[in-house]
Amino acid sequence: QVQLVESGGGLVQAGGSLRLSCAASGRTFRSDVMGWFRQAPGKEREFVAHIGGSGSITYYAASVKGRFTISRDNGKNTVYLQMNSLKPEDTAVYYCAAGAVYTTVERWYDYWGQGTQVTVSS
Repeated sequence: QVQLVESGGGLVQAGGSLRLSCAASGRTFRSDVMGWFRQAPGKEREFVAHIGGSGSITYYAASVKGRFTISRDNGKNTVYLQMNSLKPEDTAVYYCAAGAVYTTVERWYDYWGQGTQVTVSS
């Protein structure tokens, strides 16, 4: 059974940092594109970042570029999202996803985690 499980969310003050983790199980994901998406209350889910299988290719949404860093450890089947200089508008449920295509479009991702809440207070 393929599973993606996010962790590391929580409450943080504006300007603070959090690191999210997404642990994959059920098969190896070393060849998959891994992505992070988020959904704020009352809004549609949006792309945050993705990373290629080797970790050498990354891409970020404009709203997080320069503040967030996506990385992966294929030995641990885990992908990370380091979030710095957090803003109240970063408050959302963060989801990790796995797929075969470099894309920002969520329907192209095959596997999803259950999400982890990030709340940034002002």
